[in-house]
Amino acid sequence: MNKVKRRRNHAVTIRMSESEYNDFINKVNESGLSQQTYFINAVRGATITPSDEINVLKEISKTFANLERQLRGLATNVNQMAHIANGSGVLPTENDLDRVSDQLNNYRRESESVWQSIRSLIGQQRRTEQ
Repeated sequence: MNKVKRRRNHAVTIRMSESEYNDFINKVNESGLSQQTYFINAVRGATITPSDEINVLKEISKTFANLERQLRGLATNVNQMAHIANGSGVLPTENDLDRVSDQLNNYRRESESVWQSIRSLIGQQRRTEQ
Protein backbone atom coordinates (compact mmCIF):
# COMPACT_ATOMS: atom_id res chain seq x y z
CA MET A 1 0.00 0.00 0.00
CA ASN A 2 1.39 3.40 -0.98
CA LYS A 3 1.39 5.98 1.78
CA VAL A 4 0.61 9.54 0.79
CA LYS A 5 3.48 11.80 1.77
CA ARG A 6 2.56 14.76 3.88
CA ARG A 7 3.54 18.12 2.55
CA ARG A 8 4.59 19.12 6.03
CA ASN A 9 6.22 16.14 7.65
CA HIS A 10 8.14 17.82 10.49
CA ALA A 11 6.49 18.39 13.86
CA VAL A 12 7.85 21.10 16.13
CA THR A 13 7.24 21.28 19.85
CA ILE A 14 8.06 24.45 21.75
CA ARG A 15 7.65 25.49 25.34
CA MET A 16 6.19 28.82 26.43
CA SER A 17 5.54 30.53 29.70
CA GLU A 18 1.92 31.21 30.62
CA SER A 19 2.13 34.86 29.49
CA GLU A 20 3.87 33.92 26.22
CA TYR A 21 1.23 31.31 25.52
CA ASN A 22 -1.59 33.76 26.30
CA ASP A 23 0.01 36.34 23.98
CA PHE A 24 0.33 33.68 21.27
CA ILE A 25 -3.29 32.56 21.62
CA ASN A 26 -4.55 36.17 21.63
CA LYS A 27 -2.62 36.95 18.43
CA VAL A 28 -3.84 33.75 16.78
CA ASN A 29 -7.43 34.62 17.69
CA GLU A 30 -7.02 38.20 16.42
CA SER A 31 -5.64 36.95 13.13
CA GLY A 32 -8.42 34.45 12.50
CA LEU A 33 -5.78 31.92 11.38
CA SER A 34 -5.05 28.47 12.76
CA GLN A 35 -2.15 28.16 15.20
CA GLN A 36 -0.11 26.31 12.57
CA THR A 37 -0.74 28.87 9.84
CA TYR A 38 -0.05 31.76 12.21
CA PHE A 39 3.22 30.23 13.40
CA ILE A 40 4.46 29.38 9.89
CA ASN A 41 3.62 32.89 8.65
CA ALA A 42 5.39 34.43 11.65
CA VAL A 43 8.50 32.29 11.07
CA ARG A 44 8.56 33.32 7.41
CA GLY A 45 8.31 36.99 8.34
CA ALA A 46 4.86 37.53 6.85
CA THR A 47 2.81 40.46 8.06
CA ILE A 48 -0.08 39.01 10.01
CA THR A 49 -3.05 41.33 9.94
CA PRO A 50 -5.80 40.84 12.52
CA SER A 51 -9.14 39.80 11.06
CA ASP A 52 -10.87 42.95 12.36
CA GLU A 53 -8.39 45.10 10.38
CA ILE A 54 -9.06 42.99 7.29
CA ASN A 55 -12.78 43.63 7.75
CA VAL A 56 -12.12 47.37 8.05
CA LEU A 57 -10.04 47.26 4.86
CA LYS A 58 -12.84 45.41 3.06
CA GLU A 59 -15.32 48.06 4.21
CA ILE A 60 -12.99 50.84 3.03
CA SER A 61 -12.65 49.08 -0.32
CA LYS A 62 -16.45 48.92 -0.69
CA THR A 63 -16.71 52.60 0.21
CA PHE A 64 -14.09 53.55 -2.37
CA ALA A 65 -15.91 51.51 -5.00
CA ASN A 66 -19.12 53.37 -4.17
CA LEU A 67 -17.36 56.75 -4.27
CA GLU A 68 -15.80 55.87 -7.61
CA ARG A 69 -19.25 54.99 -8.99
CA GLN A 70 -20.65 58.30 -7.74
CA LEU A 71 -17.75 60.23 -9.22
CA ARG A 72 -18.24 58.55 -12.60
CA GLY A 73 -21.92 59.53 -12.49
CA LEU A 74 -20.99 63.11 -11.61
CA ALA A 75 -18.49 63.25 -14.47
CA THR A 76 -21.19 61.95 -16.82
CA ASN A 77 -23.54 64.73 -15.67
CA VAL A 78 -20.90 67.40 -16.28
CA ASN A 79 -20.10 65.94 -19.70
CA GLN A 80 -23.78 65.92 -20.63
CA MET A 81 -24.11 69.59 -19.62
CA ALA A 82 -21.01 70.49 -21.63
CA HIS A 83 -22.32 68.55 -24.65
CA ILE A 84 -25.67 70.36 -24.49
CA ALA A 85 -23.95 73.73 -24.02
CA ASN A 86 -21.65 73.11 -27.00
CA GLY A 87 -24.40 71.76 -29.24
CA SER A 88 -27.13 74.27 -28.56
CA GLY A 89 -25.29 77.23 -27.09
CA VAL A 90 -27.45 76.96 -23.94
CA LEU A 91 -25.54 77.07 -20.70
CA PRO A 92 -26.54 74.95 -17.70
CA THR A 93 -28.93 76.61 -15.30
CA GLU A 94 -27.92 77.76 -11.85
CA ASN A 95 -29.96 74.86 -10.44
CA ASP A 96 -27.97 72.38 -12.55
CA LEU A 97 -24.70 73.86 -11.34
CA ASP A 98 -25.92 73.88 -7.72
CA ARG A 99 -26.89 70.21 -8.02
CA VAL A 100 -23.42 69.32 -9.35
CA SER A 101 -21.82 71.41 -6.61
CA ASP A 102 -23.87 69.58 -3.96
CA GLN A 103 -22.84 66.24 -5.43
CA LEU A 104 -19.20 67.30 -5.37
CA ASN A 105 -19.49 68.40 -1.75
CA ASN A 106 -21.10 65.08 -0.80
CA TYR A 107 -18.29 63.24 -2.57
CA ARG A 108 -15.70 65.35 -0.73
CA ARG A 109 -17.30 64.62 2.66
CA GLU A 110 -17.47 60.89 1.97
CA SER A 111 -13.87 60.89 0.76
CA GLU A 112 -12.77 62.69 3.92
CA SER A 113 -14.58 60.06 6.01
CA VAL A 114 -12.76 57.28 4.19
CA TRP A 115 -9.40 59.02 4.64
CA GLN A 116 -10.11 59.41 8.36
CA SER A 117 -10.76 55.65 8.56
CA ILE A 118 -7.51 54.93 6.75
CA ARG A 119 -5.55 57.29 9.02
CA SER A 120 -7.09 55.66 12.08
CA LEU A 121 -6.18 52.21 10.79
CA ILE A 122 -2.59 53.30 10.11
CA GLY A 123 -2.39 54.79 13.61
CA GLN A 124 -3.58 51.52 15.13
CA GLN A 125 -1.02 49.63 13.06
CA ARG A 126 1.80 51.87 14.31
CA ARG A 127 0.73 51.37 17.93
CA THR A 128 0.74 47.58 17.57
CA GLU A 129 4.19 47.60 15.96
CA GLN A 130 5.84 49.47 18.85
